[in-house]
Amino acid sequence: MRASRLVSLLLLLQNRGRMTARQLAEELEVSVRTVYRDVEALGAAGIPLYGDAGHGGGYRLVDGYRTRLTGLTADEAQAAFLAALPGAAAELGLGEALATAQLKLRAALPAELREHAERIQERFLLDAPGWYGGADRTPHLPAAAAAVWARRAVVLRYRRWRAPEEIGRRVEPYGLVLKAGRWYLVADGPSGIRTYRVDQILELQPLEDEFAVPDEFDLTRHWNSYLADFRARLHAGEALVRLTPEGARRLGVTSTGEGWMEARVPIESIDHAHGEFLRLGTDVEVMAPVELRNRIAETVRTLATRYEGWPRAEAAPDRDTVALDMRKTGAGRS
Repeated sequence: MRASRLVSLLLLLQNRGRMTARQLAEELEVSVRTVYRDVEALGAAGIPLYGDAGHGGGYRLVDGYRTRLTGLTADEAQAAFLAALPGAAAELGLGEALATAQLKLRAALPAELREHAERIQERFLLDAPGWYGGADRTPHLPAAAAAVWARRAVVLRYRRWRAPEEIGRRVEPYGLVLKAGRWYLVADGPSGIRTYRVDQILELQPLEDEFAVPDEFDLTRHWNSYLADFRARLHAGEALVRLTPEGARRLGVTSTGEGWMEARVPIESIDHAHGEFLRLGTDVEVMAPVELRNRIAETVRTLATRYEGWPRAEAAPDRDTVALDMRKTGAGRS
């Protein structure tokens, strides 16, 4: 366990440069005191690292030093191939680079690990987008990615769901996130750090203005916080409903028997719940809130009026009836 942590500490310093003991402790999920001991152990093993005291200090490797540690465990080799997203890499303009990197990685692996990696690609495929809805058009994704890489500000013209529907603003793009097949741009702007759907960007103009991402910003931590806040706002309300067993099954509610049952279910909003409950048809009856019940009742009345005047489709006669009619009329005799 400690040997793995020492390797991780060394690779962190190699990849990120100077890091404080507290930053290392957070990354390795250990105490600061443990980091001090690990640094001493690496120094005793001949690793050329040193620490700077004071503000802006921390540990770093001697300039030019790079470890020759190239070993991968079977799990690490499998994960490296499983984590690759060829579709996402292609959208970012890195498809060829990803393919080349995988070839190099495969060539560098021992035969046993290479077989493990090949079996992963034979047996597992990650297809991130959902079933319904076509792929999002993201013509501005390469430009957004370039701005993220170069740490340069951009001016966006963006379409959003609330008024005013189109806005324009200067933002500093901190990172891109791929969620369920959809790209999101995390950027700082006049109203703070916001998340923008890349397929809703109408125009993107790169600027020459460079910016620095605050040291305390972490894209993964920010995204997880954003998701937690989104989920908290997603189901802020509640509805009281009556459900048939089929309605309970479709709504994901545990049924208590064969008859109707009452349940309280979380809802995002009256508008959203209106559409969701209508999809259940006669397998649900909304009891509360009253506003939602009235909205659904009004929709049902409108639908009933709309279809009232249409003639009913007559059922096709069955084969026995057709045969009887043919015998009565003599049809089909030679």
